[in-house]
Amino acid sequence: MGGDLYALDFDGVLCDSCGESSLSALKAAKIRWPWVFERVVSALETWIVDQMHVVRPVVETGYENLLLVRLLVEIQVPSVRKSSVADGLTIEAILENWSKLKPIILKEWDEDRDALINLFGRVRDEWIENDLSGWIGANRFYPGVADALRFASSQLYIVTTKQARFADALLRELAGVTIPADRIYGLGTGPKVKVLQQLQGMPEHEGFSLHFVEDRLATLKNVIKEPALDGWNLYLGRWGYNTEKEREEAESIPRIQLLDLSDFSKKLK
Repeated sequence: MGGDLYALDFDGVLCDSCGESSLSALKAAKIRWPWVFERVVSALETWIVDQMHVVRPVVETGYENLLLVRLLVEIQVPSVRKSSVADGLTIEAILENWSKLKPIILKEWDEDRDALINLFGRVRDEWIENDLSGWIGANRFYPGVADALRFASSQLYIVTTKQARFADALLRELAGVTIPADRIYGLGTGPKVKVLQQLQGMPEHEGFSLHFVEDRLATLKNVIKEPALDGWNLYLGRWGYNTEKEREEAESIPRIQLLDLSDFSKKLK
């Protein structure tokens, strides 16, 4: 027995979904807060989608895209402002302080995390049902990744905060890859730290070299805090949703290896 087992994040490691998630968030935000978007003209919408690409590294779970979309509107349109943090807030400050800002705006907007998750999923489901090619086309797999997945000799698992049905649809429709449902751990399967513990504890994985590829530094740092996961090789994908500052910090952490996209594809093969 033995070999290599790779636990792979989805968004920011396999797939650049920022275009789709930003547009879906905009659709969902208009449903949730129609009065906020009454004064949002198309030029402001374009600016919001552009800025969403910049702030994407802070997103851990998809529903946060809705919060960011509304916060960007509040920054630009004072008349709809309901949060104490929007006045004078910069994009750089969002990148630096999102973990502090998020609970404040959830409370001040009187919002429920689960309701936003459900709405975000419903909007995506409706987009898929009404315009599958448009939804698929708003995503892209990173160069070389689809082939690397298709021809991988390693055991592959997807460990993501994305809802599993969306990851599965993109793997099949866009990458032409089928990964069994029991190897896709999506939103609702528990924190990634717990999923990694499950994977390493499976009898069939005894003797495997364990590898976890992620684009969020905070997630890798959570793994490092857990002594039971000391056997995992940890990688931060340079091509994903992270900042130069985070990549520099990762270089100072012995457990974390920084990975280039070309090296990642070679590793899977």
